[in-house]
Amino acid sequence: MSNTIGDAAGTVWNYLNQNGPSSVNKVTTETGVSKNDVQRAIGWLCKEDKLFIEMIGRTETLSLK
Repeated sequence: MSNTIGDAAGTVWNYLNQNGPSSVNKVTTETGVSKNDVQRAIGWLCKEDKLFIEMIGRTETLSLK
């Protein structure tokens, strides 16, 4: 399971690196990673202090630190 989460974290990181700040929904849709795995990847990246989460209106937006 940790390999799957690590792979998802890498995919999310690469997506944000190439596309800049994005909503969780957009990351999920455009990467093809399942919603649950994106949520786990967010946790992984936060633990490694690589991710910034900001609420813009009602949208949770992710960006890299």
